[in-house]
Amino acid sequence: MADKNEILSLSEAMEGLPKDFGFFAERFTSSIQPALAGREADRVKAVKKQRNFTIIGVILAIAGTAIGFGVFQEPFGLAIGALAGFGMFAWGSSDITKLGKETKLMLVEPVAAQFDIIYELQPPAPADMMTFRSLDLVPGWDREKFEDRLTGLRNETPFEFYEAHLEEKRTTTDSKGRTRTTWVTVFKGQCLVVKFHKQFQGVTKVYRDAGAFNFLKKLGQMGKAQRVKLEDPVFEKAFEVYSTDQIEARYILTPDFMERLIGLERTFKGKQVRCAFAGGQMLLACEGKDLLEAGSMQRKMDDLGRVREILQDFAAIFLLIDAMSQRLTPDALRGGPGV
Repeated sequence: MADKNEILSLSEAMEGLPKDFGFFAERFTSSIQPALAGREADRVKAVKKQRNFTIIGVILAIAGTAIGFGVFQEPFGLAIGALAGFGMFAWGSSDITKLGKETKLMLVEPVAAQFDIIYELQPPAPADMMTFRSLDLVPGWDREKFEDRLTGLRNETPFEFYEAHLEEKRTTTDSKGRTRTTWVTVFKGQCLVVKFHKQFQGVTKVYRDAGAFNFLKKLGQMGKAQRVKLEDPVFEKAFEVYSTDQIEARYILTPDFMERLIGLERTFKGKQVRCAFAGGQMLLACEGKDLLEAGSMQRKMDDLGRVREILQDFAAIFLLIDAMSQRLTPDALRGGPGV
């Protein structure tokens, strides 16, 4: 009997997606699914290799610990055993890790190509990262890594999406004067930049809750910024909004946009979503898990669950852009107050 959580058909996998995703059903059936199914034997072999080397790694870890304590009466055996066990697991997982990346590309690239979007698996540092920093959407960092960049147009609105992992270098000194350097993650999640047709008159910032950053510092940096009271009590409770232009902020932050913002956070399984409207851009950051991933390789290559997860990631990005681009078209901007 099939698991109750299993997606049983392609139509169910695509349920609730925007209409312009309709192309995927034919594309999946004609080319993507056969290509995935053609790698199923590779997946089975890779899973078996990982399992076997994991077992070997556990045996080595136990043996190393036993010899270290039992024969030499030294704790070094624990470290040696753990290192050997981890090494075996890493070696055994190499094939499945490689196949996971290939599976991801087999699903992501056709969707990106359909929408004329450029996809980069490991892009260089995006130019807008310092703007995220200057708007206090991310903290300062010393080391960076970026993945999964999408750049293109959505309904003639330019956008850029990517994942960022930012780390801060921290050095401590103990009582004997010995220093220790560690790298601490200060942000890991998604960044989205949407460029509109005209400049905003003010600067508006939206935060999921007051615990995200130090608001006194933020208010000082924004000068004349004031708290914006939202019309919907549900969103008023969920978000904190500060702006240098109250009228413009209320025009921008429609209930539809705020609802999409919560929906994006939910789809991304993220937290602390925040965004800013400044210049002619909306910049959004959301701390959360990696997106556009192939998922567990314990599932069959053409498993429709992994297909739906990637399509939902694309759809969440598009729906949020749609909510703003439809509101901020050139005609709407001419009629919108303060914009």
